[in-house]
Amino acid sequence: MQAIATNLTGRRGDSVLFSGIGFSLAAGEALVITGPNGAGKSTLLRVLAGLLRAESGQFVLTDGQGAELPVFDHAHYLGHRNAMKRELRVSENLSFWKRLQASESDGGLDIDAAIDAVGLTGVAHLPFGYLSAGQQRRIALARLLVTPRPLWLLDEPTAALDRRSDELFADLVRGHLADGGIAIAATHQPLGLEGVSTLELSRATASLPDLSFQDDGVWA
Repeated sequence: MQAIATNLTGRRGDSVLFSGIGFSLAAGEALVITGPNGAGKSTLLRVLAGLLRAESGQFVLTDGQGAELPVFDHAHYLGHRNAMKRELRVSENLSFWKRLQASESDGGLDIDAAIDAVGLTGVAHLPFGYLSAGQQRRIALARLLVTPRPLWLLDEPTAALDRRSDELFADLVRGHLADGGIAIAATHQPLGLEGVSTLELSRATASLPDLSFQDDGVWA
């Protein structure tokens, strides 16, 4: 499995937010995208997810043997919002996503096991809107577990989480990478992940001819 971005340029309205973005990630690798508000972190993630069209360049996901895989069918995108209905029970929300994103090779966790994995045993029967902001975010993370997809695209994934939940999130990502997955996260906060690559965007990125990243170990 490989995720490869080549000379990506992203625009919002009349403004070019970034250009010349390129990276290559193999199975078991992660990339953390950093930068100030307005630098284009969320826009870049949406381009990778196929939710926005790149101004130029391309992003492809391959099986590692050269065959291209449709990102839509092989990626989880977790944005700023949790993509859950407040009126529905936690179990109903997760069941919806499990059915929607099911595949022939589905080997994801069942609903109760996914809830247990994010440390919220016993909340399956509660309406999603009854949960605290931090609990809601953890259930949104549980959505990543009910259907296995090799690429995780995460926008501020630890928003509203406390320190203990931050550690739980880091463990989930480590497990995903150990299983051969790939993770790309945009964040302002340390994620507690070791040996990940970082890509820093800035408001000046649009004027750069190219942008590469270095493996800096633990990002902080």
